[in-house]
Amino acid sequence: MAPRRDHGKQAQHRAAPTPAPSSTDAGGIEEKMNPAPPNTDTARATAKQGGAGDELSALFNEFSLDSSSTFAEARIRATFYPKFENEESDQESRTRMIEMVSHGLATMEVTLKHSGSLFMYAGNRGGAYSKNSFGNIYTAVGIFVLGRLFREAWGREAPKMQAEFNDCLEKNRISVSMELVTAVLGDHGQRPKDDYAVITAVTEFGHGKPQFYSTPELIKFCRAWRLPTNHVWLFSTRKSATSFFVAYDALCEEGTATPVCKVLGSKDHVIVQGEILEGLVARIVSRESSVQMGVLRDFRQRSLDGGDSDLGPSLREICAANRSDEKQRIKALLENAGSSLCSDHCDWFGNSGLDAQSRNADRSVVTHFLQAHPTDYATKKLQEMIRLMKKRNLPAAFKCYWNYQKIDFLSNYNLHYKMVIHVHKDSAFRRYQQEITKNQELWPLYRGFFIDVNLFKAAELSKDSNALPENINGVLNSRSSTKDGLVDEDSNLMVKLKFVTYKIRTFLIRNGLSTLFKDGLSAYRTYYLRQMEIWGTSASKQKELAKMLDEWAVYIRRECGDAQPSSSTYLTEAEPFLEQYAKRSPANLALVGAAGGLVQTEDVLAILDARRDK
Repeated sequence: MAPRRDHGKQAQHRAAPTPAPSSTDAGGIEEKMNPAPPNTDTARATAKQGGAGDELSALFNEFSLDSSSTFAEARIRATFYPKFENEESDQESRTRMIEMVSHGLATMEVTLKHSGSLFMYAGNRGGAYSKNSFGNIYTAVGIFVLGRLFREAWGREAPKMQAEFNDCLEKNRISVSMELVTAVLGDHGQRPKDDYAVITAVTEFGHGKPQFYSTPELIKFCRAWRLPTNHVWLFSTRKSATSFFVAYDALCEEGTATPVCKVLGSKDHVIVQGEILEGLVARIVSRESSVQMGVLRDFRQRSLDGGDSDLGPSLREICAANRSDEKQRIKALLENAGSSLCSDHCDWFGNSGLDAQSRNADRSVVTHFLQAHPTDYATKKLQEMIRLMKKRNLPAAFKCYWNYQKIDFLSNYNLHYKMVIHVHKDSAFRRYQQEITKNQELWPLYRGFFIDVNLFKAAELSKDSNALPENINGVLNSRSSTKDGLVDEDSNLMVKLKFVTYKIRTFLIRNGLSTLFKDGLSAYRTYYLRQMEIWGTSASKQKELAKMLDEWAVYIRRECGDAQPSSSTYLTEAEPFLEQYAKRSPANLALVGAAGGLVQTEDVLAILDARRDK
């Protein structure tokens, strides 16, 4: 992908793809085709009165599905990269990566894997999203952390820059994805020392398939806005790529952040998150990445202006002060983020009498969407994707919610929804990828997949489906200016390389809690030995781990009795045990990695039940 010109703040002024309808567009393409029906005001008023949820359902029921005059317009609001295989099956990927680098076809890029939650932001009107949901504590925390990043970076200019940032995202139809690392959204491998976010992807949505910025483009974008990016290392020769995997194999069982970052030349992870490093991500990128990275030397990160500013209460202070009331906690987080970044709270609290309980839409909305005429190429491809997933019974859900930001434009001729494509099992990604090998025109199945859907009537059109307006036919029959279809299977070639010190805490301890407390020690042993076999753990290491895990099982049952610790706060119990175990011998310390020094969140129990947002 060629480098984009005018990233960041200046990107607002470049020629962008035709944007999706904004909040002032009553119905997108419908506005040009069919004026609002006479009863729009009545319907809108009715929806705002008591029993709003029932009235919204009534609007849907009045929306008759007529194949000759029902149209759909879908706009992707946020998405992340497609799911890729983890380390259990990485040898083939490693070999392919090394061969591509050896023949000068690509460069291998390696980044740190920070241990947190996926958060996506598409602007004040575009919305804030977590992995499979929106309008909850996860996205409120994300808004707050993003707002604080702006205050730290821009000081007094922060509100102005937040507004410009929103304008840039919405005018250019961009979403920004980040790893959100906090101590208040549940435990991973280690409670972080600081609450922060790292930008991991910038995605542009035109009328074609989502386009992800290359790493140089992403860094340039983030430097313009003074947003934090990950550390990146490039390997462009066979020797260097091979040496990287050799180094990982040597460190994978006992590696922590200090030795790993020393080898790669980074220390930030140790400072902000701690010694337990989740892993590394290696992927194939363009051969030109090295040249493009060199250009960034002349585009240095500007100094931060907010270092001495009063940043207000911290994330942990706000959560502690509103410990008993989640709605109040969300409200406090959003208000502290500032209205320049998030002025509309309807995704969290509803709109005009419509609360969170009434936002779920009728399940048959998806059926209406699939049977309606697509108004453009992107809508057509999204319909194709969903039809295939339903036909193949892939483990995924298509959840639809009323779009509160468009509540003023609702009528029984014009309906607006947010659709969440929630993939329940990783097997869905693998099976879908198999379908792509058969049909390379399919769009990829992304993680974190959110779509704005507008269903509307165009009653004056002929029943002949070929009589679509010329502007719609033109879009449907063109592929857009961006390359469509499967780009090249090697362009998505990635491998996630995790460290055993992290996996002990998450896979063996946290994820094994339910088995231990429900089925007993014998079943727990079967569970953790199976995990180690999958990882290819050496026999000697399996023996060491089994000894430690058996001790852990006895310890936690003695400490907690029959009350299973929450998987969201399990480190409160696990870290003291690991610290005691590590103090006994250097071998034990090497086995579990850094232990002790648990970050105290005091009584910040804005930590959610593990069942939420699974």
